[in-house]
Amino acid sequence: MSLSALQRNQARLEELAGRPWKLLIGGELTAAQGGKVYATISPSTGKTLADVPFAQATDVNSAVEAAERAFPAWRDTPVVERVAMLRKLIAALKENAYDLALLDAADLGSPITAMQGDVRLACILLEYICNAASEVKGQSIPGVGNNWHITRREPYGVVGRIIPFNHPLMFAASKIGAPLVMGNTVVLKVPDQTPLSPLYLGTLIKDIFPPGVINILSGDGQTTGDTLVRHPRVKRIALTGSVETGQLIQRSAAEVMIKHVSLELGGKNPMIVFPDADIDKAVEGAATGMNFHWSQGQSCGSTTRLFLHKDIHDEFVEKLKQRVERIRIGNPLDPETEMGCVVSKAQYDKVHLYIGLGKEQGAQCVTGGGKPDGDQFAEGLYVRPTIFTGVSNDYRIAQEEIFGPILSVLKWDDEEDVIRSANRIEYGLTAAVWTRDINKAFKAINRLEAGFTWINGSSTHFVGVPFGGYKNSGVDNEEGIEELYSYTQLKAVNIVIA
Repeated sequence: MSLSALQRNQARLEELAGRPWKLLIGGELTAAQGGKVYATISPSTGKTLADVPFAQATDVNSAVEAAERAFPAWRDTPVVERVAMLRKLIAALKENAYDLALLDAADLGSPITAMQGDVRLACILLEYICNAASEVKGQSIPGVGNNWHITRREPYGVVGRIIPFNHPLMFAASKIGAPLVMGNTVVLKVPDQTPLSPLYLGTLIKDIFPPGVINILSGDGQTTGDTLVRHPRVKRIALTGSVETGQLIQRSAAEVMIKHVSLELGGKNPMIVFPDADIDKAVEGAATGMNFHWSQGQSCGSTTRLFLHKDIHDEFVEKLKQRVERIRIGNPLDPETEMGCVVSKAQYDKVHLYIGLGKEQGAQCVTGGGKPDGDQFAEGLYVRPTIFTGVSNDYRIAQEEIFGPILSVLKWDDEEDVIRSANRIEYGLTAAVWTRDINKAFKAINRLEAGFTWINGSSTHFVGVPFGGYKNSGVDNEEGIEELYSYTQLKAVNIVIA
């Protein structure tokens, strides 16, 4: 009898997880100082996948020193040669795509099909960066009399890049592209909950880039991350993560020196559905916007606040309930699984805390609210897609980012009031409006306080379109040409012609 796809994946995972896991510092794969390690746990089984290095302050210092040594030569490397190396990395990602997706599925708990999509998206984003690199240019500015003025774009030097747990490989690969192609060297701090695929990426990078150009560290935020942020020779910091972490990083960096800190942070994003919207498409948009299939709702861009006009509320909720109850929850390594489990026990407990808070404050749980039935879910951190109705905008489930599969439904009947309610929150990352009336759509979009918006859409990012937030959702933009510019400093050159 032939092995099933799930059995083959489990067998291959054992091979991958059993390999030695190392940091990448100065072009060498190495253990952490003193051999310190920590266990990364599979959320679908509760068992240890592997012991990975726990980078200490000395390891961070070594990585920064290696990046600093590599910087002058990398800065002077022609951009076409930098691009050529990035394209070699793209080829290596494609060649190792299934193994990388398998590691993410086991380490994170998201379905392997979704994690294969993450690898593809990383390649697409890197290809965009390669194509856009030559478009980052200085200017010639008209002078007066004997004066002539030009500007140059120059790299910062050593960049510290910190990524979150929810898309380990995609973020690890794509978020180093812009700083590298602009001539910076990088120290990447990988997520402590999901370190495996970024560390595996280090074995690919080692044979493509000069030593020290990219350095990869696993560890925690307090020791590894904070040392990197505070390092006086790290000139530029970029974080994708929570608001709380972003605030800590801004404070920590400022205590050392003035650094350029860019932040892509949390969201509690509204999706407003007008009564004239295409209900069936909007229902699908609401389910897609929650990222149930991609990350079990663990996404900063998820449209977790659904504002439904009173005339369509009941019909919409019933159709959405039926839609999410059809989602196939299962083992992340099974290609037929559509939704896996949340990343950690701490995240699992947090999700259940908010389920309890929603009920305590008076919201009605119309579906979900706990673990799926069945022995196969007993050991894993599975949570069914959960929908609350009767939610008031001041409820905690409507105001606080949960980072899990909980959708809050709010009823509205006044257009002015719904816009005020949507904006009455500390976040401003994404927003969506569904209507057939283009005038209503643009009127709403123009007044919504969010950096990335959709009309009759949700969730999807588009290559080359800048992604970033307002208010506490962040500083700067990524995924467009703006991201490349943000990894350069502007120098003005003024020339007096004799």
